[in-house]
Amino acid sequence: MVATNPVAPLEKEDHQRDAAFMKAMHGKSTQAAGGFAAMLSKDKEAKKLAVDEYFKHFDNKRAETETDADREARTKEYATLTRHYYNLATDLYEYGWGQSFHFCRYSVGESFYQAIARHEHYLAMKVGIQAGMKVLDVGCGIGGPAREIAKFTDAHITGLNNNDYQIERATRYAESEGLSSQLKFVKGDFMQMSFPDNSFDAVYAIEATVHAPKLEGVYSEIYRVLKPGGVFGVYEWLMTDNYDNNNLEHRDIRLAIEEGNGISNMVPISEGLDAMKKAGFELMHHEDLAKRPDSIPWYWGIAGETKYMQSYWDLFTVLRMTHTGRRAVHVFTGLLETVGLAPKGTKKTADALAKGADGLVAGAKKDLFTPMYLMVGRKPAN
Repeated sequence: MVATNPVAPLEKEDHQRDAAFMKAMHGKSTQAAGGFAAMLSKDKEAKKLAVDEYFKHFDNKRAETETDADREARTKEYATLTRHYYNLATDLYEYGWGQSFHFCRYSVGESFYQAIARHEHYLAMKVGIQAGMKVLDVGCGIGGPAREIAKFTDAHITGLNNNDYQIERATRYAESEGLSSQLKFVKGDFMQMSFPDNSFDAVYAIEATVHAPKLEGVYSEIYRVLKPGGVFGVYEWLMTDNYDNNNLEHRDIRLAIEEGNGISNMVPISEGLDAMKKAGFELMHHEDLAKRPDSIPWYWGIAGETKYMQSYWDLFTVLRMTHTGRRAVHVFTGLLETVGLAPKGTKKTADALAKGADGLVAGAKKDLFTPMYLMVGRKPAN
């Protein structure tokens, strides 16, 4: 059994500071109807601070000259890096993708949002979530998956999140869907959770624990708060074992993924599996779902490959991700900044997300990256 978190030192938490910054930067935009409307309602000075704090880790950092010290600096500030990334990116995610910030597999005849929901249902099934269970969602975003899984299983779900803005939006969406009694959203760093030992019947994470400075650390915390006999399931972002850090092209792809997605340190599949075992889990199942023989690739949406559209409704999502759509967003956000309707940094953030998307597609096509390495582990009953 793992008694202590093997990662040290961790960033010191300051919930008062974070709450004050959320109010300063986001103000009433937490109540905005959608991502684009919220995007225009930010405090300019606070947003500049978030932009500077985030991009200091990536500006003028190229794959050719990247050092171990560069990566170490990012991992030391893992929580601040991730928190500011989502201060900047949440509205763009919601505007361009939806309220479930993750990828999925697709089937012929299945719409985009049906596929997103099925991916969430599949993980709930693999974990064995049942009605009445007390479940933890680690890194819950604005609560899209938690709401879907709560409705699908009738379980009670607690969402853990280190970003106050996302917590506010998640709480509002839960209220609007009549799910307040079934959902709770809690502020916290998943590397140092405030929950007592053995608190939850089951735990899941969907493309969130990639933000950890070390996977063994976050998996160990999950192990601690999970009840004996409970199951943890995760869709993890990992570099495949084809990734070679000595290959400049591979490093360039990995760095683009990290910069565009708020990640301090991507690791290979082998390290993910090792982290689960070191945390204490009995590994029940592991599989790269991106390797399933699907006729529609998981990355078609961010690649803007309209030939894979399964419904006319998908067009509204996919058009924004085509090269023409991204160029339009680049020009439009720049124009909004110029005329003072959007705070400076909006275009830079949109460009970074586009760069990250290009890295994800290149990583997938070269079999260097997966966003859906499924690992399911049980905490021994005694």
